[in-house]
Amino acid sequence: MSSANAIVLLSGGLDSATVLAGAVARGFACHALSFDYGQRHRAELAAARLVAAALGAREHRIVGIDLAQFGGSALTDATLAVPTQGGGPGIPLTYVPARNTVMLSLALAWAEVLGARDIFIGVNAVDYSGYPDCRPEYIKAFETMANLATKAAVEGARMHIHAPLIDLSKAQIIRSGLALGVDYSLTVSCYQADAAGRACGLCDACRLRRAGFADAGLADPTRYV
Repeated sequence: MSSANAIVLLSGGLDSATVLAGAVARGFACHALSFDYGQRHRAELAAARLVAAALGAREHRIVGIDLAQFGGSALTDATLAVPTQGGGPGIPLTYVPARNTVMLSLALAWAEVLGARDIFIGVNAVDYSGYPDCRPEYIKAFETMANLATKAAVEGARMHIHAPLIDLSKAQIIRSGLALGVDYSLTVSCYQADAAGRACGLCDACRLRRAGFADAGLADPTRYV
């Protein structure tokens, strides 16, 4: 068991809640980090607050970064509709350019200040929408960069980027989270959830989440519009 500080990226969704629960169970003193980046589904931030408190995060911060000023994604540009007809060829419009790179970089900054050597992120390369920054190669490359770019690493405190869900199906993630005591009714995954956190049931995130509960043979606690 560890008692070291760790940074956990916490969106308020199903995957990141599972990652936080796992890091807490491993004994890390978890500092949860969420981002108000101009996303249309800001209800996930209220969910992140609830999840951080429920799972025993040592601290929870919400940092503002305006990725909407660049647009290029249906999650940050109001002129682009969130796809609801299933995945087509190529990377979907819900991909947010450089999002994970920006978020991991800020997590890295906080980690250095806290003396933390571990950063957790809930990316997944199985049941996901084809985002390039959710692949194992990306996580490995970012960890390499982190160990080249930080004072801590240069002085011998090697940084580790943990992506514990990277090879799991959504059903496996859900089963593991329930075993860790995650209350998935607190989480919001929908790309266009309303202000009350109710899901549309149509977007990629909703379809993946619903299928995950079905594949796990469990009731879906999601609140739908």
